[in-house]
Amino acid sequence: MSTIDTINTYAAAEEYILGIPKFTRKNNMEHTRTFLKHLGNLQEEVKTIHVAGTNGKGSVCAYLRSILQEAGFTTGMFISPHLVSMRERFQINGEMVSEDAFLWAFKKVADKLADMPENLREIAYHPTFFEYLFFMAMVLFDRYRVDYVIMETGLGGRLDATNSIDQKEVCIITSIGYDHMEYLGETLSDIAAEKAGIFRKNVPVVYFDKNKEVTETLEKCAKQVETKTFPVSFQAIKEINTAHKTIDFSFQSNYYGYIRLRVSTIALYQIENAVLAVNAIAQIADREKVTVKNLQEGIRKAHWEGRMEEIMPSVYLDGAHNTDGIQAFLRTVEKDGCTGRRRLLFSMVKEKQYQTVIAMLVQAGLFDEIGIVALQDARALPLQELEDTFRQYTEAAIQKYDRIENALQDIISGRHVEDRVYVVGSLYLVGEVKALLRRHSHDKF
Repeated sequence: MSTIDTINTYAAAEEYILGIPKFTRKNNMEHTRTFLKHLGNLQEEVKTIHVAGTNGKGSVCAYLRSILQEAGFTTGMFISPHLVSMRERFQINGEMVSEDAFLWAFKKVADKLADMPENLREIAYHPTFFEYLFFMAMVLFDRYRVDYVIMETGLGGRLDATNSIDQKEVCIITSIGYDHMEYLGETLSDIAAEKAGIFRKNVPVVYFDKNKEVTETLEKCAKQVETKTFPVSFQAIKEINTAHKTIDFSFQSNYYGYIRLRVSTIALYQIENAVLAVNAIAQIADREKVTVKNLQEGIRKAHWEGRMEEIMPSVYLDGAHNTDGIQAFLRTVEKDGCTGRRRLLFSMVKEKQYQTVIAMLVQAGLFDEIGIVALQDARALPLQELEDTFRQYTEAAIQKYDRIENALQDIISGRHVEDRVYVVGSLYLVGEVKALLRRHSHDKF
């Protein structure tokens, strides 16, 4: 791997970042803050919306970005993980940055590493994988002079690198579920408390009130830091009507009143994410500049890859990878109106709750055919282990594939027009499918 001072290409910069261990012990938050300050007073120049949670963070960010741009604001968005290209993590007005901009940001951070404050030099400070990307995001947003930064946490909240930002417009907590328990705690209350670590005094908090344990924890944390909460209730959502590719619903907002919204997806869980975004917009300083029309058009136009995404006719790709995500996925499948056969293509990584997830998928009784595929990643579950786990819950035939390309060709070529295909189980699987589609953008399966 190249040394940091000799890197002059996008590929070399990406290789260097990938060489930084992803899951080592985090640096002290004060060290992260010190280096952020060393980069310049970047957080003072923009208005930051901070998003934490277990499921739905990326979707909420996408809705926020779309609404703000409809209202005429420029946006910078930092999200994780990426699906195909590392550049996806940095988006300016909804577009990922160029390779040249990525390299510029990489070198900007590298230059500051060569000239660190004494207290950081003494401990031989170096950013973690996620910290380096976060710092790159901050210098990119400063370069493009965006009006709003939409910042998604990587893991947790309290100790996340993004939490070194103290000046925030609003904090959002998306759906809380069981994931990354080895880092965040064993109970929903523990996990919620870690996510609530992003709260700041007098910075409004928006969350969805659907779990008593989570709600009590978030309210307690908000009270401790002296800030107000603006919970969203299912009772505020009315008249849900699903169509072939969209969902219409009404929402009673405290600020905007009664509004009718449309999400361009069949995913029922996106209703929750859309109303979180609307309620968050109602808390920003510029809310009077955002009209109901801006909200409606922003929600309607928003698109987020890999979340019940129709990648070709009646073939859906969903990144659900934990029990809450799978539960939300199954609720949508149950109401999809399919008149033919449903086919499932599944894979997962080792550290997820794959046994519980597989049990949920089989016991739902929604799928007529099941296929499993090997992921091309060191963390992937072996095919045999996948098959053995499915066998604990079903005696039905299970088709095995060693590569995603073979799986898609087989499943898609054999489907009838009234059938539906669902590809689900891991964001790594989503990434492999997206990469395959980009390589074969002019071909037909």
